[in-house]
Amino acid sequence: MKKEEVLAKIQEIGIMPGIRTSSAEDGRFAAEAIAKGGIPIVEITMTVPKAIDVISGMVRNSPNVIVGAGTVLDLETARRCLDAGVGFLTSPGLDLKIVEFAVKENILMIAGAMTPTEVITAWKAGSELVKVFPCAPIGGPTYIKALRGPFPQVPMIAAGGVNQETAADFILAGAAALGIGGRLIPKVAIEHRQPDKISELARRFLRIVQTARNKPSRGN
Repeated sequence: MKKEEVLAKIQEIGIMPGIRTSSAEDGRFAAEAIAKGGIPIVEITMTVPKAIDVISGMVRNSPNVIVGAGTVLDLETARRCLDAGVGFLTSPGLDLKIVEFAVKENILMIAGAMTPTEVITAWKAGSELVKVFPCAPIGGPTYIKALRGPFPQVPMIAAGGVNQETAADFILAGAAALGIGGRLIPKVAIEHRQPDKISELARRFLRIVQTARNKPSRGN
């Protein structure tokens, strides 16, 4: 899938599920459950044991799922993820070398940022989406709305502390998508092998995003 298609699908779905499990098997289980819930996008973080193997396996066996790499902190890891077939790269912070690498390799980049300076620097460097992280501790939806004022052209992913109670507010504040981890993929559902629970949460978050998008913006 081309970079432009990956970007369009992430913006259409509006949810970026972040998988951060304690084993490769758990990571595969979570990813499959999310896809069955209607979210054909997963971000396998590099903190998952054998994360590269999980990515390459999913790329081979789940062609309808966009598989990305999260918590990419250095160029060597970025290269290995690219070789594994990822559809996008994400990082929790702004590393311009990784952004430059993604631009050169024509792969979708989602750089992490927190301050206005980091947001605009990431965007100008070529990060097609900018992940505002950690979002909740620094103001949540109010902070996203504040950033959207000077940067209406920058599609932002709100990540860090997003839950069912706040998801709609982030969308109404102007977030293009939501980065969601444990609130979408509960540890207990993984431990007890409850794929239906994860799939139902995926459907629930999808409904929240779509309902919020159909409402007029609070800024209007």
